[in-house]
Amino acid sequence: MEKIKQELLAQKVGAVKEDEPLANHTTMKIGGPADLLVEPDSIENIKKTMDIVKKYNLPWRAIGRGSNLLVADGGISGVVIKLGKGLDHMEMNETKVTVGSGYPLIVLSTQAGRSGLKGLEFAGGIPASVGGAVYMNAGAHGSDISNILEKAHILFQDGTMEWLSKEEMDFSYRTSLLQKKRPGVVLEAVFNLEKGDRSEITEMMKKHKDYRRDTQPWDRPCAGSIFRNPLPEHAGSLIERAGLKGHQIGGAQISELHGNFIVNTGGASAEDVLALIEHAKTVIKDKFGIEMETEVEIIGRK
Repeated sequence: MEKIKQELLAQKVGAVKEDEPLANHTTMKIGGPADLLVEPDSIENIKKTMDIVKKYNLPWRAIGRGSNLLVADGGISGVVIKLGKGLDHMEMNETKVTVGSGYPLIVLSTQAGRSGLKGLEFAGGIPASVGGAVYMNAGAHGSDISNILEKAHILFQDGTMEWLSKEEMDFSYRTSLLQKKRPGVVLEAVFNLEKGDRSEITEMMKKHKDYRRDTQPWDRPCAGSIFRNPLPEHAGSLIERAGLKGHQIGGAQISELHGNFIVNTGGASAEDVLALIEHAKTVIKDKFGIEMETEVEIIGRK
């Protein structure tokens, strides 16, 4: 990896760190080291990074703010590309917003609301980057990214870059083309919003924020919803009815506030979280006959 690190540094792609603990880069504060963590500071430098990944046939993974992500204790082989500074540009033109993948979704939602643009109210409590939100079709409060996306700028592993329409992104519940068929890095997104009443938008966002504060444990390290909702049921309700709220394995605990959140009480390992996930799956299957599927993305070496 030293040779590859030196090549990345020579190309001046941005910060390059070897054996970087991914616990420092996930909202759950869990995760072993990445062989190499690269933080490109421009679209051009993401392209340079991907060219080197391709040259050495390295495994790779892109991350944003590290929400909705559980990284195994063994870390991640190859190169982790972190999207942040340098990819956080944003431009509003009437009702159209063009934004870089490293831009925080909560900040974007707030700024759109202050500008009297509606459509992003649902995102005011999602601690993701724009890139991560597009990648997983993030959503809340009955809406999601697919409802507002016009197109996304994607870099694929073969080095090609394409603007894909909403239809081409092949969105479904918390998934997109990038998970299902063609792995790629989200570079930018264009959202179509609508003009609205600023006070009404602000009130709606406040309502969502209050709901999040009162019902979700974001004051503790967590990854967001652990399970997909097996509609018409809801995962949190099933877990609560099964008496699992507060159940703990090692440093990982099913939140006492919301059954579909697992919190890191301090020093939790990915193994603790995975054991708790499997326990919840078993109990829900035994009690209700329902197979639970994870929404949080689980990656890395076990």
